[in-house]
Amino acid sequence: MKLHTLILVGFGLVIAGCAEKAPPEEEQAPAMDEAAEAVEEVTDAVESAAETVLDEAAVDPMAITPEKVREWVDAGFIDHMHMHAEQLDDLNFALADGNLEEAKVPANWLAAHKTVRGLPKELDPYLAGMREAATAVSAAEDVEAAKLAAQEIGVHCVACHTAAGVDIGGEG
Repeated sequence: MKLHTLILVGFGLVIAGCAEKAPPEEEQAPAMDEAAEAVEEVTDAVESAAETVLDEAAVDPMAITPEKVREWVDAGFIDHMHMHAEQLDDLNFALADGNLEEAKVPANWLAAHKTVRGLPKELDPYLAGMREAATAVSAAEDVEAAKLAAQEIGVHCVACHTAAGVDIGGEG
């Protein structure tokens, strides 16, 4: 009888373990929604600021044609832009970790590195703005000030890419 009871209890546990379970309550859903809203707000702010920078730079969108872009965009140029992205990532990761000194290394590179050859003069205002913002990160005395300056770097990057008609988001 004991063996029989043990087998039935074991069989019942196996069935209960394999039964379809209701999904757990989604406790993380509100946090995920808040994070998504924050990302959307930051994205909107950067795009808005980039439009302002575009307006202030007064770059004639007709001055940079697809043909002109093809003249100066080559593998070396793309590699150089990827270096910009890597440095900006390193800078932002260091700031996210609260490490101002570590953030200053890529900021110094962005502020002072050699300009890629062949960049059209029409894009100089964006390069200058990016360098000024990177210099501000290097001069920042606290992480919050450095984060604000780092956001400006991104604004100038987005504005330059927009002016040049370069899609960095993989869309369209």
